[in-house]
Amino acid sequence: MPIPPASRPFSPSSYRYPGEHLILGLTLGLVLVVIAATATATVCGSVLFVGLMVVMAYSTTRAHHGALMARATAVTPETAPSLWALAQASAARLGPEPVQIYVAPNASLNAYTFGLSSPKVVVLNSALLQALDADEVAFVLSHELGHVRLGHTWLNSLVGGLAGIPSPAAAFAVLHLAFMWWNRACEHSADRAGLLATANANKAISALAQVEARDAEAGSQWAEALATHPLMARRIAELRQYAASAEYRRLATTTA
Repeated sequence: MPIPPASRPFSPSSYRYPGEHLILGLTLGLVLVVIAATATATVCGSVLFVGLMVVMAYSTTRAHHGALMARATAVTPETAPSLWALAQASAARLGPEPVQIYVAPNASLNAYTFGLSSPKVVVLNSALLQALDADEVAFVLSHELGHVRLGHTWLNSLVGGLAGIPSPAAAFAVLHLAFMWWNRACEHSADRAGLLATANANKAISALAQVEARDAEAGSQWAEALATHPLMARRIAELRQYAASAEYRRLATTTA
């Protein structure tokens, strides 16, 4: 089995990317500043706006889930026993809340997670299962479960909605950049989760190189600033550095 057994799940605070919470706090702080500084900033209006964002996020995820169920295959012990076993082993290492895993017919090498309420949903595009080997799939799956365990899944829906608060163009640009910054920090955290769950740095890096190959053409820091994911070269470099760190070795040893 690609994922080693563990006696207990990792604590998310032990591998979260440095600065992720700080960046999130700055983003939320900017949202509050924009609310306070614009014409939308009555107390009642602000509360109504936040409530509306929650309702819209919930409705969107429910609609997405319904559409997904109509075209995707749920991963169960009967439909995909090998993938189900990988998911169970990864969950034992990371300890996420309940999730539903689907394989969607899609030619893009991509995977994602969504949901506000439990269970969260992890989607693997079918092309991933054809292009990656079992160890690489294990990393991608563990990466997505890492997002769930770290709280990114529901926060992404809420913070993304708040970052779109009606505001002057300059304020909107600042909020958007801050939100993208936080998203990129989340990707580094989830990469660490994937590596800790699978304990195979070479396969983690080869999986990233294939899944993130679409980012190679962007190739500049300016393009990265507008993206939800770090550039592939930076992401792989960060993961290599973490895999070589004493912190990673300590966690991998004490939890194995």
